Formats: sequence, C-alpha cells, structure tokens
Amino acid sequence: MDSIDRKIIRELQKNGRITNQELATKVNLSPSPCLRRLKALEERGIIKGYSAVIDAKSYGLPLTALIRIKLDRHSEDAVRQFEDRVRRLDEVIECHVLTGATDYFMKVLVAGLEEYEEFVRKQIHPIGDINSIDSSFVYGTVKTTNVFPDI
Repeated sequence: MDSIDRKIIRELQKNGRITNQELATKVNLSPSPCLRRLKALEERGIIKGYSAVIDAKSYGLPLTALIRIKLDRHSEDAVRQFEDRVRRLDEVIECHVLTGATDYFMKVLVAGLEEYEEFVRKQIHPIGDINSIDSSFVYGTVKTTNVFPDI
C-alpha cells in the first residue's frame, strides 16, 4: 500500500458516499486509475465494507457502557466459549482482547441502566468462567473518529 492508497482510504473514511470523480480529484488522480485502485483495495480486503455512522442516542441507545472482563480460566475451551457468545450479542459494538490485568474490553450500547442490568444478568453472567466485570458509563465524548491518522 502506498501513499495514494492511504489518501483514498482517508477520503473514504471521511465520506463513504463520495463519487469516484470527487475522490479522484481529492487524491490527484484521474477517475479510471482511482477506480482501479479502489477496486484493488476492496479485492485485497483492505476496504472491508461501507456503512453509515449513526447517532446512537437518536437511534434509541443513549447509554454506552465500557466493560472490562477478566476470565477465571484461559483454557482454549473457556476462551472460545466466551468469544463465540460475545460475537452473537447485538449490544456489543466492539470487543477487544487485551494484555495486562484485564482480558477483554467491550463497548456496549443499551437503552438505559435497567437494560444494562438485564444485559449483564441474562447475557454476560451465563457465559461462565468470568472472574470479574468492571463497568464504566460514558457521560460525554471528547472525540470520536473513523479516520485513521496519516502516516
């Protein structure tokens, strides 16, 4: 991947609905080579898809919970069971495996505190092999972006 590919990606991250003509202008290419590069990025799996960025509160999910989970056991079965179950939970928007004292970090969207309690009691606790769940609730956002830094 070269600097032009990165420019294409950054422009698409800023505006996924940009036309090929506009994209080509922004990255200083003619439309045909720009489209070829775009298709190549898609075919190589670098561009995984396109989606809309939605305001969660307006959608009806105003509560964002950030959850740190530590497992009791780290056997292959325990890890696989946990990760398989988490992948099926619609409320989980992100789940990351971490180094350090916490095993997983999840970002969860729910309608409110009651829904969060129900989510933990009915979706997380039954997974098993969980040592601890540490939750924080977002009450403000300083920055959020989908645009990668320029390298």
